Amino acid sequence: MTSPPFDRAYLDRLRDGDHETETHFVTHFTNVIRISLRYRLRSWELIEDIRQETFLRVLNFVRSDRSLDHPERLGAYVHSVCINVMMELLRASTRHPPMPEDAEAVADRRMNTEGSLVTRERKELVRDVLATMAEKDQQILRAVFLEEVDKTEICKRFSVDRDYLRVLVHRAKIRFREAMEKSGLSKP
Repeated sequence: MTSPPFDRAYLDRLRDGDHETETHFVTHFTNVIRISLRYRLRSWELIEDIRQETFLRVLNFVRSDRSLDHPERLGAYVHSVCINVMMELLRASTRHPPMPEDAEAVADRRMNTEGSLVTRERKELVRDVLATMAEKDQQILRAVFLEEVDKTEICKRFSVDRDYLRVLVHRAKIRFREAMEKSGLSKP
């Protein structure tokens, strides 16, 4: 299949509203736009909106005082207008503004006094329950959950391999739950 003859005469016929040329233009670029957008978007309605807006903009441009310097590049022009329309519609449909580049440095300045109170109470509760447990269980739970020590380091401290460390952590967690229930408090 040969490419359509996009030349100055084609653009002149399009500008003048020649029905056959307009039909060819719409038919040819409808397929091109759909193929281009179907991998980028999942909504056929959005693709059709973009297609129609692209045709409107391209035809308005062709019928204006301005013209393409290189008529043979009409396909590239239609494609670039299509991508620009897509980006505009996607930006307009986003619910939130884009995050600033330094987003990690932005702190939440709202005070959450209730949350900090609950966190403080929970820490005190965990500390009190840990104090009632055997020393070895306390050390294992602190190292794994509070200090977040590397598992290899914990294995060295207790002279155990990783498989047995899992057993020790599992048993310590069970004892922690039992101590919580014994104290009459629910799980943290």
